[in-house]
Amino acid sequence: MDKEQAFDFLNRLAKGIAVTFGSSCETLIHDMSVKGHPIVAIYNGHVTGREVGSIVDVLGSTKDLDEFVTGVDFVNHLAVTPEGKQIKSSTFQLVGEDYQYALGINFDFSDLLQANRLLLGLMNVGGDLQSAIWQAGEGMLSEIFDEALAIVGKPLDDMNKKDRLKLIKLLKDKNVFNIQKSVPFVSERLNVSRYTVYNYLHELEEKEGKLDED
Repeated sequence: MDKEQAFDFLNRLAKGIAVTFGSSCETLIHDMSVKGHPIVAIYNGHVTGREVGSIVDVLGSTKDLDEFVTGVDFVNHLAVTPEGKQIKSSTFQLVGEDYQYALGINFDFSDLLQANRLLLGLMNVGGDLQSAIWQAGEGMLSEIFDEALAIVGKPLDDMNKKDRLKLIKLLKDKNVFNIQKSVPFVSERLNVSRYTVYNYLHELEEKEGKLDED
């Protein structure tokens, strides 16, 4: 491939990439065999504000590259322009007998960063809904339990079975046992097993059933 063919290939490639990825993607060709490495073709030059003939690099500098790195590819590196644009930058070298070109691809993802911040804000949540519901329910259970306990008028440690049955009935009348996880909560507050709470409820149901029969 001679110099003309190499340039034609890179030029078609640069144009195709720019069209494919849109106006945020700048592509260009540097002539690396000439001092200053001037741009000989560029598409979407508004990304960095450069044009054909410019010797300014993506960072806004005209500093010559060290000869040691002029033949090296640089892939997917971050570059920040003087205007603060954040660029994904890649450079690929194509070297022949009488030519040395570099294809540059610079994608401005500044708008995507803003969109990402917006999405992260939209997806931010305060916690698990199920946990929040349980915590709210637990708070309500505690309030009703304390009210019923005040009606019974005895400390929990001093209660006998009759007192506990009275407390369970008060809770049942307030529909406490229709609330999720109410039995574990009540058993913990009474310091009895869940089985005992279920037995108290069953006993109350049997008493209510006999009253209905009478």
